[in-house]
Amino acid sequence: MENFSDILNNYVLLVALVACVTAQILKAIIELVRHRKLNLKVMVETGGMPSAHSALVTALACGVGQTVGWASPFFAATCVFAIIVMYDAAGVRQAAGKQARVLNQIIDELFQEKPEFNEDRLKELLGHTPFQVIAGSILGVFISWLAAPAYGF
Repeated sequence: MENFSDILNNYVLLVALVACVTAQILKAIIELVRHRKLNLKVMVETGGMPSAHSALVTALACGVGQTVGWASPFFAATCVFAIIVMYDAAGVRQAAGKQARVLNQIIDELFQEKPEFNEDRLKELLGHTPFQVIAGSILGVFISWLAAPAYGF
């Protein structure tokens, strides 16, 4: 049980999770403003504005930098990790979403005359636009900066 309390006392982890949850809540608010309808599903789906992945890993990297030092190998590792996650969110997963859109269109056109063909559609919104990634990253930096007093400075 002592190990669990250590996890709860890990403010860098907690702040990163707060950044992620904040991004997910912002997705629901943005969805409400844009479509005038509350859609809580966006809080558990991939993609959307802002990127929760980016907020999480950026807040984590900033928290590590704030607590153990910006010149530490731990900050370097979390920074590289953050860059990889953000690149994947905006690059690889965005491309996979575009491919899913094209495949769904092909299936729609090929089987238009065969309604008995009932395959599940591929998920098209997998990744983020670069703007969504940047917005999530800025959110992560901001929340980490706000949380600096929690780190015991």
